[in-house]
Amino acid sequence: QQQLAESGGGLVQPGGSLRLSCAASGFTLDYYAIGWFRQAPGKEREGVSCISSGGFRTNYADSVKGRFTISRDNDKKMAYLEMKNLKPEDTATYYCAASIRPPDYSDCDPNDYGYWGQGTQVTVSS
Repeated sequence: QQQLAESGGGLVQPGGSLRLSCAASGFTLDYYAIGWFRQAPGKEREGVSCISSGGFRTNYADSVKGRFTISRDNDKKMAYLEMKNLKPEDTATYYCAASIRPPDYSDCDPNDYGYWGQGTQVTVSS
């Protein structure tokens, strides 16, 4: 069974950092683009950052550029989202998702992603 599982969320003060992890089981990530998405209460799910299957192309939402870094380790079947200088508006449930796409694909359209994790909560508050 193909599954994704996020971890690493929590409560952090403004200006703090977190590292989210996404573990794949039941399939290899070699041919899948990986995306991190988030959804805050009352808001639509939005793309945060996405990375191509080989890791050569990345895409970031304007709101997180310079603060978040996406990475992946296909051998370990893992993807990561390093988040720094967190702001209260970053508070949301964060999801990782996978999409089997061409090697250069790194778009963050949630409709393109067929496999989703259950999400991990990130709360930024003092």
